[in-house]
Amino acid sequence: MNDSPDEALINANLSAAGPPQGAKAPSGGSAADAVASVGACSGSEAFALRVLGTSMEPEFLEGEIILIEPEGLLRDGSFVLAQHDGEWIFRQLCQQANGWTLHALNPAFADRPLSDLLAVRGVIIQKALPGRRRASKRYV
Repeated sequence: MNDSPDEALINANLSAAGPPQGAKAPSGGSAADAVASVGACSGSEAFALRVLGTSMEPEFLEGEIILIEPEGLLRDGSFVLAQHDGEWIFRQLCQQANGWTLHALNPAFADRPLSDLLAVRGVIIQKALPGRRRASKRYV
């Protein structure tokens, strides 16, 4: 199983509306500092992040842009942005008999148990490949 820091599947530097509070930029600096020049929006506004790593392949490829809705409806099978063990990760939300799990689509990555849904900060509602308008896909 591969649970390296490289699997942090978001690039907070690309957030147009600002990252979730406490998110870390890949360079180790604060993601809030990385996007300070972009400006801040309400916590309920959708924002975009870039996929990094391979844990959500084949559905989400490295370099694709995902659009996150912070107030999106959570349900079994939704793709979500969550904070787990102090890091922000992008996974599929799966309901199990004993609770919820953050599921990686790539079998080389471990699923992560979720104690409750408070760690989920948004639902992925769309993905797009930069520069390819027709490569967009909606999830809601």
